[in-house]
Amino acid sequence: MTAEPLFTTDLSADRATTSPDTGTTELTRRSWAVVEPRADEVGSQFYAILFHIAPEVRDLFPVNLEVHRSRLIRALVHVAHQTDDMDELLPFLHQLGRDHRKFGVRPEHYDAVTTALVGGIRKVSGEAWTPEVEDAWRETLALAATAMRTAADTERGPASWMGRVVEHTRHGWDIATLTVQTSEPLPYRAGQYLSIETPQRPRLWRYLSPANAPRQDGTIDFHVRAVPGGWVSRAIVAHANVGDTWRIGSPMGRMGVRPDSDRELLMVAGGTGVAPIKALLDDLSQRQRQPRTQVFVGGRTWEDLYDFDALRRLSYAGAWLDVVPVVEQDDRASGAERGTLADVVTRYGAWADHDVLVSGSPAMIRATVSRMLVAGTPLDRITYDPFTME
Repeated sequence: MTAEPLFTTDLSADRATTSPDTGTTELTRRSWAVVEPRADEVGSQFYAILFHIAPEVRDLFPVNLEVHRSRLIRALVHVAHQTDDMDELLPFLHQLGRDHRKFGVRPEHYDAVTTALVGGIRKVSGEAWTPEVEDAWRETLALAATAMRTAADTERGPASWMGRVVEHTRHGWDIATLTVQTSEPLPYRAGQYLSIETPQRPRLWRYLSPANAPRQDGTIDFHVRAVPGGWVSRAIVAHANVGDTWRIGSPMGRMGVRPDSDRELLMVAGGTGVAPIKALLDDLSQRQRQPRTQVFVGGRTWEDLYDFDALRRLSYAGAWLDVVPVVEQDDRASGAERGTLADVVTRYGAWADHDVLVSGSPAMIRATVSRMLVAGTPLDRITYDPFTME
């Protein structure tokens, strides 16, 4: 994963933070490899310990902890595998610190979280747990907590913003597009994503990517698919109403078009992953000069390409943009390319001279990026955000 830094003013003091030594990094990774098959148990142990030693934080969480447990595990994986790359890890931790302000997290909570995480990993590790492993985890988690706490303390903007749903349109039973208007413009950048809380699912936050570049009137378009087991996404698609008030967290994510690159662009979007791609195209259309841009947008059937007409209109308006529809099943003779996005994109070549942005479900991102690497696309040319799933 590669991208320009999220904030150019990111905490100069933290820039001096050094990685743990090689031994610490290796111990952390090996320890996580032992417990990863039982990662859900690590999450359960973590919450049990946390609520025992800091019972006041229980009210910050929803009754059902399934979504939070999944995010906790993904964050742990990311930290465990990135401690030797501070340029990659620190921006991620800074974002988490800013974002956690919306929960009302206090400085002392970070110490409780560290204790609970160490305790949860220890309980699942069994005989693999040693004093050296514990020291490695404490050093790694202390680094993460310091970066998050420093970012939260330095941030001067609101902890969250309020927005009102002004439009809700369903596209079939499982997809909806919504427009939300905030009381003041939100400081996000095209390609980033936001966490939202709805009145239908209080204290359950869901990540959504705006489908437009920032607007002066504060309106933001969102695309939402009701995914299996998605408590928030299903409630939004089926039950969101015009007039609902949403709470919106700090912008996150680092996917964007590099302003210092003169290379052509390839954008690959699956399902509602078209939202951040559309936002980036919106942003590019407002610039004086646009790089030549090729977009592949895909789904299982033509009905999954619910926003293709809007993308096609964008391509008609600018010679710099070309959009190709891709479907796995073409029952309508739509003229779309046939196959998965990974199949079709690599069929066109390696794209070695392009900057590449990939957006969609985690499975789609993994398949597409893996196939592109095999086809010869340089890893440092591919950008994606892996943390946008529910």
